[in-house]
Amino acid sequence: MASPQNLAKATNLPSLFPVPALIIVSAAFLAIVPFFFLGSPSGHDFEFHIFSWMEVVHQWKQGVFLPRWATYAHWTFGEARFLFYPPASWNLGAFLGSILPWQMASGAYVWLTLSAAGFSMFMLARRWFNVADATFAAVLYAVNPYHHVVVYWRSALAELLAGCLLPLLLLYVLRSEEEGPRAILPLAGIVAAAWLTNAPAGVMVTYSIAFLLLTFAIMRRNWRLPMYGAAAVGIGAALAAFYLVPAAYEQKWINLSQVLAPGVRPLDNFLFTNINDADHNHFNLFISIVAVSQILLAGAMLWDLRRWRSDRSLLWWTLTVWTGAAIVLMCRPSYFLWELLPELRFVQLPWRWLLCLNVPLALAVTAVIRRWWIRSVLYAAMIGLLLFLSSHVQQTWWDQAADLSEMHDTIEDGTGYEGTDEYVPAGADPYDLNKNAPLVGVVGRDSAHLRILDWRPYLKRFTAEVSRPERLRLRLFNYPAWQVEVNGVPIVAKSQPHTGEILVPVETGISEIRVKFIQTRDRFWSGFISLMTLLSVIGWVFYRRRQAFSSRT
Repeated sequence: MASPQNLAKATNLPSLFPVPALIIVSAAFLAIVPFFFLGSPSGHDFEFHIFSWMEVVHQWKQGVFLPRWATYAHWTFGEARFLFYPPASWNLGAFLGSILPWQMASGAYVWLTLSAAGFSMFMLARRWFNVADATFAAVLYAVNPYHHVVVYWRSALAELLAGCLLPLLLLYVLRSEEEGPRAILPLAGIVAAAWLTNAPAGVMVTYSIAFLLLTFAIMRRNWRLPMYGAAAVGIGAALAAFYLVPAAYEQKWINLSQVLAPGVRPLDNFLFTNINDADHNHFNLFISIVAVSQILLAGAMLWDLRRWRSDRSLLWWTLTVWTGAAIVLMCRPSYFLWELLPELRFVQLPWRWLLCLNVPLALAVTAVIRRWWIRSVLYAAMIGLLLFLSSHVQQTWWDQAADLSEMHDTIEDGTGYEGTDEYVPAGADPYDLNKNAPLVGVVGRDSAHLRILDWRPYLKRFTAEVSRPERLRLRLFNYPAWQVEVNGVPIVAKSQPHTGEILVPVETGISEIRVKFIQTRDRFWSGFISLMTLLSVIGWVFYRRRQAFSSRT
């Protein structure tokens, strides 16, 4: 390892291929070996992700490139999940599901994301370590205990994908001192990628940039560094505006309060918190023990490296501040920060900060523990702790190929699946829906002659012949993006009280009704912002390269 005096110096990125990459992907493969024997781990979010992937593939086959409305959620009444859930994970999962059997898709996804996490850590670690040690840091980070928890107990697959961004975040924060304004665009790309991958990760990345660059500014007395961070956050948000703006603007149209319902709000998920829910308490105890083990290990490693402090090592302070911030935010006394700091509450689960803590943990362990046999014993102890907790505190659940086939059938045969409470239109209660309701029915006891002309994900057309004015109830939630026309005339559709289906008034005789999911103004302008920002970034990059080429010639 390089001496502390040289820790801040950048090195050229070494070749990741072939040996380090092969070791990293092999370690990631070993992490998913249980998939081949036990099936797919069915954690808290497994069905949400798999159903999303299956629905996206189904819509792709119908020519919908970027899904917005989940047609089969809530037993085909639908929901706006694809407007509010970041697109990176469900596009990657859907792509894998379109080329692989569904029983292999989640395993392939996990393998790819763990490998990507290892690659990014290798790029970071090579600033200070030789190839062998950087490879160890990469493997330790890729298959760390918290990532195992995410895979086998939580199935938080978007959060897992975001893990590959955090080493790159630290890498380019460190480069900001060396490269100045040139580090802004890479950091902006990481911010944009985080928001497009996982919203809680986007919040954590944004605050992490603030923590880290403020540390830099204090140590180096360079107050331009926070300005670089602010610029990166702004540009990154603009690049991701096509997702962020609609998600922020349209949240008043859904039951967003369910995101912070009892059991999933920060107050209920600090370390070792108990509530009136035995299942919650078992898992909280499980994740708290994992968190404490990693906190103690990270603390011991950083304490051993405290000698770097006398050399004003930027790395030591950076790792310590990041670790300290993560630890504080996982503990109950920090609750006032969760209430005070903008959007922090949407991280929901304070122990999610383990995602960030694992970066300094991997680097510190690699720096302190030099003997390979001790490294092996330490990692075996980590995995042993998970196995012990699995058998004594919180077991894992598994879905077999038949379970996934049954899930796929609910999409293909049009049955649909249980949706997510927070993406339901505001005021609607999905639990009181009639699962046997027709696509179109008459409110009350009267009948009508109905003919379905088209019933695609984003366009519904039908005719109704009635003997007197009636109200028709559609098997479709009334989300404001649905535009309703009766005989070519746009109307403002009402909602069925309590359950929230679209109600369409029709007059005596034959009426043709057209219901279309339109592009709202916020989506149009947010897409325009992202496009203009992207073109500006590309133009700036080409301009800088042309300037550099001209100066050399």
